[in-house]
Amino acid sequence: MTTRATLQTLLEPGSIAVIGASEDTTKPGGLLVRNILLRGYSGELLLVNPKSDVVQGARTYKSVDDLPVAPELAFVAIPARLVRQSLLDLAKKGTKAVVVLSNGFGEASEEGRQQERRLVEIADAHGILLIGPNCSGIVSHAHAGKFSGLPPVSRKGGVDFLSGSGATVDFVYENATARGLPFNSLLNVGNSAQTGVTDLLKLYDEAREPDDSLIKLLYVEVLTRPREFLAHARSLSRKGFLLTGIKSGATEAGSRAAASHTGAMATSDTAVQALFDKAGIVRVQSRMELIDVATALINMGDHLDGRRVAVVSDAGGPGVMLSDELNRQGFAVPPFSERTRTRIAGVLPPGAGVGNPVDCLPTRNAESISAVLSIITEEEKENVDYILLIDGESGLSDTWAILEAIMKAQDTLDIPVLQCFLSPTSAAEPLAKLRGVGRCYFDDEVSMARALGRVVNRPRVTLPVRELPGYDRAWLSSLFETLTGTLEPDDAKDVLQAAGIRTPALAELTQRTDMEALDIPFPWAMKVVGPLHKSDVGGVKLGIENIEQASMAWDELMRIEGAYACLVQQMVQGTEVLIGANREEGYGHLVAFGLGGIYTEALKDINFCLTPLSHEEAEKMVRCIRAFPLVEGVRGQLGMDIEMLADWLIRVGLLVTDFPLIREMDLNPVKGFGSDLYAVDARIIVD
Repeated sequence: MTTRATLQTLLEPGSIAVIGASEDTTKPGGLLVRNILLRGYSGELLLVNPKSDVVQGARTYKSVDDLPVAPELAFVAIPARLVRQSLLDLAKKGTKAVVVLSNGFGEASEEGRQQERRLVEIADAHGILLIGPNCSGIVSHAHAGKFSGLPPVSRKGGVDFLSGSGATVDFVYENATARGLPFNSLLNVGNSAQTGVTDLLKLYDEAREPDDSLIKLLYVEVLTRPREFLAHARSLSRKGFLLTGIKSGATEAGSRAAASHTGAMATSDTAVQALFDKAGIVRVQSRMELIDVATALINMGDHLDGRRVAVVSDAGGPGVMLSDELNRQGFAVPPFSERTRTRIAGVLPPGAGVGNPVDCLPTRNAESISAVLSIITEEEKENVDYILLIDGESGLSDTWAILEAIMKAQDTLDIPVLQCFLSPTSAAEPLAKLRGVGRCYFDDEVSMARALGRVVNRPRVTLPVRELPGYDRAWLSSLFETLTGTLEPDDAKDVLQAAGIRTPALAELTQRTDMEALDIPFPWAMKVVGPLHKSDVGGVKLGIENIEQASMAWDELMRIEGAYACLVQQMVQGTEVLIGANREEGYGHLVAFGLGGIYTEALKDINFCLTPLSHEEAEKMVRCIRAFPLVEGVRGQLGMDIEMLADWLIRVGLLVTDFPLIREMDLNPVKGFGSDLYAVDARIIVD
């Protein structure tokens, strides 16, 4: 898609046309005009209505041809059968961007889908950015081009919301504005005939003008170009933008029949989570979580990485609940110094809690709250990263005065103050005043702690490793010229060695008598060659101490259905983990790490990451499995070298990135102690 439109065309157009402007505010064209006029759009508003000279007090034109100038942005709110001609007229006029509100297209029927495709053909041919059809409109700080939901209000510096669903925009906006969250823009793509959420991200990524908001909220239903989405989201994250979002419809398992453990456990939701992590997007599951994270981001400012929290409340119970959740999220609620406790006791009544949490009691007032916040900042600024404050309407003091004191603290203190108010009904009037002056707040203390955790524990965008010593790309290229299908053990061993991954001594035999000539020290591991999952059919014999035991094991293995050879391998002792890779259509390859051997699929304790990997991503994959203490070593047992495991994950990521014809790959188990590690068994499947 190549268009003449930029982000500024949508958010700050010099002129707007409404095709289908109406006096009737029960119609989309009427509501749209009302909202634009209500907000006081300062550009040139061009209304088209062939039957009326005036709509809602504004002059109209009979047709697009009659417009005195080419509108930069046009909204089309007419019956579906008339949209095509209007789009042609706008194209001839030179319009850059068109938002089609009309429904009755791809969401309705096959004929509608065909009409939709014709609209895209026209837009593409004339370089028009086409949003919709079946779209509720878009809103920015400059205009309110939207007909559904609450009459929208936005301002510079609020958050941007990019959505694949108009209804989700309405519901998020209504719930968010009830808590004071300000919006810079609201954009939804309707049927995404030409322009989807990925294309909007691209506009933000390529914008030349300074952006008014660093916070982007995303709601995505369909990801048709995940790698492009990833590229623009990563670019925005690296520029300092903060992204949080929902990807719905992503929990179904993949439909392919996977031959590897990694392939069997990699679902579409796994790929989505890996994509969001790689892009630096905080993934949430609900609209309210989206609002909570945005509220946290706005109140935290540049202080995004602390883990020490001071809790201030007007009652003990909510403070304890908040502290419990902070602990679950990995935060510390450190005790205050004796000096801090003494000073706080001096400004609060007897019976107040002066440690951390601070219980100010329901008799608190603006002066005591202000004093407590100042004391914590003065005395504990080296020990506290955030102050989380909980308040409610007690009826014992002036709530608005308390809110003003909190706002002053937020504006002047060096420690960010996040606020939660638990009395939406009894404190409705002061909270409305709070929203009116542009402040946002939480309405649940546990949700506040979780949102803070989401932000501080957010995924980071890091630079992938592209070169490693011992990774022989030239040799690998020559190997993959002839390899296909499920690789034979010798071929898999060659691939791993070229990638810099160590394997134990092994030999594949088709005759029992060949065992006597092997130069592989006992004990042996003997594995059947042929069946897919060896353990499931009893195809693995361990601890073979001599040639007599080996002969007996041979006989048992060769009686297994499908067996045609036997793999004899130097036996390795130690902890077992899995390193794998799986190609996910559209996303690229997912690298996997988890507990290995027979526990892989039983426990499903496994992490995934999109390739290529950075050092930070690889180490996080290792450290974040639940069984990490076993990998590290417990109760005096030797563990595995974490840096070497991370290095091997990076190598596998490089391998499948350089050679995408690898469909699935399992190194299971990777086994050993310390840095004496081996890929004991390998399955590599090549297209």
